[in-house]
Amino acid sequence: MKKIKIVFVGIVCLIMTSCGQMLSAISNGSVVDAITSVIGMDKVSARGLIGTWNYLGPGCAFTSENLLAKAGGEVAAAQIEEKLLPYYQQVGISSGNTYITFKEDGTFASKIDGTPFSGRYTFDEATQKITLKGLLLSVNCYTKREISGISILFEANKLLTVLQTMSALSGNKDMQTIGDLSKQYDGVRVGFDMRR
Repeated sequence: MKKIKIVFVGIVCLIMTSCGQMLSAISNGSVVDAITSVIGMDKVSARGLIGTWNYLGPGCAFTSENLLAKAGGEVAAAQIEEKLLPYYQQVGISSGNTYITFKEDGTFASKIDGTPFSGRYTFDEATQKITLKGLLLSVNCYTKREISGISILFEANKLLTVLQTMSALSGNKDMQTIGDLSKQYDGVRVGFDMRR
């Protein structure tokens, strides 16, 4: 009988500890962050995309919940963003020189590190895919709702193409380094966290 009581008390303590950890995680936002670290979990509407979005920091999302779980969750996304931050800073990407404006008429205007890129865009709400078509470059990216705004994200290996083109237009060879770094992250989309 004593053994049963001890086991029961142990189980109750374990449950209480788990509940406390879960409540702590929820209050710290880590559960929300982990859920929103997967593309498509919280979608942006076509109407919600319209407006000017300014650079906030590096962005990262996994293409599936399975990849998120394998990578170790939100910690992995945060680590990728931390690794990208010094490279973004090195090339001079900041809130003052990096933005994108989506207009209702299907046109966009943007700058990455002050280098302009404009043209027409299409947005597929189901897949969250944005196709940006400019004079010299056509690129696909994806959007993801964030607590602070949205992320504009590229397949990690495609970010290199975008940055190489911007590098050629601006003469900033340091952008190549970000592209090289982004090759390491298969199954991850990287880019920019943006806010209005």
